[in-house]
Amino acid sequence: MELTVLSGEQVNRIHEASIAILARTGVGVPHGEMRKRFAAAGAQVDEADERVRIPESVVMECLDVAGKQFTLYGRDRTRVAAFGQGTRNYNSAAGEALWVDDGFSNRRYTTLSDVRTAAVLGDALPEITIVGAMADPLDIPREYRCVAVAAEQIRHTTKPITFWFYDRASAKFVIELMAAVAGSEAEAAAHPLAYPLLEAISPLHFPHDGIDLLFETCTLPLPVHLGPMAQTGATAPGTLAATLAQENAEILASLCIVQLVRRGTPVCYGGIPHIFDMRTAQMVFAGPEQALMAVAMTQMGKSYGLPVYINVGLTDSKTADAQAGLEIGITLACGALAGADIFGHLGICGVDLGSSAVMLVLQHEVVEYVERLMRGIDISDETLGLDEIDRVGPSGNFLASEFTALHFRRELWFPRLLDRAFWEPWVVAGHADMFARCREMKEAILACHKPVPLDDDTDKAVDEVMKAARRYLLA
Repeated sequence: MELTVLSGEQVNRIHEASIAILARTGVGVPHGEMRKRFAAAGAQVDEADERVRIPESVVMECLDVAGKQFTLYGRDRTRVAAFGQGTRNYNSAAGEALWVDDGFSNRRYTTLSDVRTAAVLGDALPEITIVGAMADPLDIPREYRCVAVAAEQIRHTTKPITFWFYDRASAKFVIELMAAVAGSEAEAAAHPLAYPLLEAISPLHFPHDGIDLLFETCTLPLPVHLGPMAQTGATAPGTLAATLAQENAEILASLCIVQLVRRGTPVCYGGIPHIFDMRTAQMVFAGPEQALMAVAMTQMGKSYGLPVYINVGLTDSKTADAQAGLEIGITLACGALAGADIFGHLGICGVDLGSSAVMLVLQHEVVEYVERLMRGIDISDETLGLDEIDRVGPSGNFLASEFTALHFRRELWFPRLLDRAFWEPWVVAGHADMFARCREMKEAILACHKPVPLDDDTDKAVDEVMKAARRYLLA
C-alpha cells in the first residue's frame, strides 16, 4: 500500500524549483565558519548580508554523501528506532513550555517532574519508539536545561529519547551523558541515543546556535533531523506548491550544512510544513492540507533516498474529543500509507499550546489502529481456510473451532480504549466516554509502570556528568 499525491513529473518540478530558490535567492547563514565552508565547496557567499547561494552541484554532492540509514538505540539496545529501513516509528513530543492538566481546563509552565512523567508514560506505551521529554522545563536554567532533561529521560526510560538541544556548550555534556550510558564515546557513536534538530527559520534563514551545536554533535556523529516548519501564507507563499518548494529548499540547504560539518553524517528529511489560518491567525496542525503536504513531502524525501519525518497524528483540538480523533486518525493514516519513517510529535495539545499526557494516550490508541491497518490482509492456503469451511459446512459457526482459536489473536485488533461493549455494560461502567477512558488509562500506567533503573555505576557516571555540566554551564 502506498499513497501518493504527486506525479513523478510534479516531484521533479518541485525539486527544480527548490534548486532555483537555493541558487537565485539563497539562504541566510549567520555563522562565519559555515559560510567559509560553503565558499570552499563552491557556493556564492555574500558576507555583507550573510547570504549563501548554493549551486545545484553542491546540493547534489551533499545529497550523494549524506547518510541515508541509521538506528537510534535505547539504553536497552533491543529497543530501537530504525530509519531508512522500511519500518515506522512514533515519538512523543520533544518539549513544550506549557503542560495541560488532565481535565483540559488549565495550563501551567512545565517543570522537570513533567519530563519524568513523560518518560515513564512513553516507556510504557508499546508503540512509542522514541520517548520525548514533552516538557521544556522552565524551572531549569536554559543553559543547563537540555542536559538535565536528557538525564531525567535516561533515568526513566530504556528507549531512545528526543528533546531540544540548546547550544554547542551544553551539547558537549549531552554527549558525555550518552557515553556514560553506552560505556564509552565509541559505543555512543555506534549506538546513538538521540538526535538533534536543525530547523531553518522560514523563510530561508538559519539560527546561529542551531548550526553551531552541530560542530559538537557531529563529532560522533549523531544523526541530524532536518525540520523547517514553513507556513503557507505567512512564512511561505500562499500556495501549497510554493510552500512545498520552499520547504524542500530549506531542507536541502540544511542537509548541505550538515554534510559540510561532517561528510556522511546521517540525516532525516523532516518535511513538516503547515498552513496558516487567515481567519484565526494561527498555524494549523491537522487540516486536510496537512495530510496532502505530508504525503507530498514524503514523496520528495523518498525521491532523494532519505528517511522521512512528517507532522501527522496531531490535532488542532484542545481536548480529547471527536475533532481530535478525526484529525489524528485521518492525517496519521495518510502519512503511514505514504511510507514515512516517523510521525509526531505526539502528545501536543492543540497547536503547540502545551503537552498533554491524556492526549498522548488517545494518539497511541490511534497509532495501534493504524498499525493494524498497515499490516493488511494475509492471503495464503492456511488463512483462506478452505478445509475449515468444508468441515463446518452450511448453517454451522466457527466460534468454538480450533481454527478460530489459532488465528484470531493475530487477525483481529483488540483496542484498549475504543468502546465496543453492549449498551448495558457501558451504562454500568458509568457511561464513560473516550476522554474518561484515556484519563483512566494514563493514571493506571503512571501508578503501575516502573521503568528499569540505571545500574549503580551508570547512575554515578550520570551524576558526575551532571555536576560538571552545572559547574561549567552555570558559572
